[in-house]
Amino acid sequence: MIWNRERECMPRTQLRELQLAGLKWTVDRAYERVPFYRAKMDAIGLRPQHIKTLADVKNLPFMTKQDFRENYPFQNFAVPKEKLVRIHASSGTTGKPTVVGYTAKDLEMWTELMARIVCQAGVTPEDTAQIAFSYGLFTGAFGLHYGLEKLGCAVVPIGGGNTEKQLMLMEDFGTTVLISTPSYALYLAERAEELGIDIQKRLRLRVGLFGSEPWTEEMRGQIQDRLHILATDNYGMSELIGPGVAGDCEAMAGMHIAEDHFLAETINSETGEVLPLGEEGELVFTSLDKEALPVIRYRTKDISVIDYTPCSCGRTHARMRKIFGRADDMLIIRGINVFPSQIESVLLSTAGVGPHYQINVWRRNYLDELEVLVEFTDDSMLDNYKKLDALTAHLKERLHNVLGINVKLRLVEPHTIERTTVGKAKRVFDHRNDPE
Repeated sequence: MIWNRERECMPRTQLRELQLAGLKWTVDRAYERVPFYRAKMDAIGLRPQHIKTLADVKNLPFMTKQDFRENYPFQNFAVPKEKLVRIHASSGTTGKPTVVGYTAKDLEMWTELMARIVCQAGVTPEDTAQIAFSYGLFTGAFGLHYGLEKLGCAVVPIGGGNTEKQLMLMEDFGTTVLISTPSYALYLAERAEELGIDIQKRLRLRVGLFGSEPWTEEMRGQIQDRLHILATDNYGMSELIGPGVAGDCEAMAGMHIAEDHFLAETINSETGEVLPLGEEGELVFTSLDKEALPVIRYRTKDISVIDYTPCSCGRTHARMRKIFGRADDMLIIRGINVFPSQIESVLLSTAGVGPHYQINVWRRNYLDELEVLVEFTDDSMLDNYKKLDALTAHLKERLHNVLGINVKLRLVEPHTIERTTVGKAKRVFDHRNDPE
């Protein structure tokens, strides 16, 4: 089933005309209403009237996550705050979130895009969808929730965690669609096996929409084998709109990009040069019809390839391959973006611990775990477990407040963590792909 055949199967020539009109509208709106964009364009002598073809997008300046942080909270908006009907945010390196907002029209568009995404994954109005994402400032749960309701599904908004209850409701409510991170999907499968639940006989799951963290084709295969479902991928980020930018169709040949709403490019991460069609590079997106928060050439740091060949499903929009990696050092833990600098800021501003620390990321029971080791500086703590426990609890609380996730924290004796005397210090150790 195709949700909006007129849009999704639009001839490429007509689609390009629509994109050009949207690009001109967005650039003009951003220049006239957002001082940040006006200053960036003025600095290179570019005006909205200089955008005459889609190829001219390469002349526009890039936007990065740092630009969101520096213009916190509302300076990047093209509408006054009174016009906003929804505000979401994600965490930032200093604890300040990157803020995104929506007008009523933006929310309608986002809902429409999400209905498209779930429909192309094979979801129908007869399905019952269980959302195991956490609700809050995170855009994932709300975006999928409204898209599923728009399609006509029954939605079970249980949120994240509480695994045994998740499984109970899946069985009792006859859940057919699972919305979660891929790692949580695997954990659900494992827990079901531990509880003696015969997934094929007792559950009715048939489709999963998974996102918010990178996952491999091998993990997709495991999810499909253990939950006996079609495991689909979808892509988005808060700065662009949330989920809804791209998603798998049932042909499973790459995620269709919503090209009627976003213009996609791939660039060389080092030089910023636009790459030829079909070459692997960093994804860059420009919004074409967002009212509240126009986004021009946003550098996602995600590495992929855009495929413009026809898809067997009949949709004409280009497809992006699964994300290969990132152009920066950001960690994604259970769908939450975590920067080492966030952790460092907390540690170095806390009395009682030193500047030497180590970050380990593990995958245990199919879930990501973040472990932080840091040295305490007071030798008297060696025999004072009460003080050690108090300091540990204080640090864990601060890290949770900044990162939005629980962290395993270990205080270790002074001089325990290896020092680096030559070259850059290596503080982050990602063990998720280590051989077992």
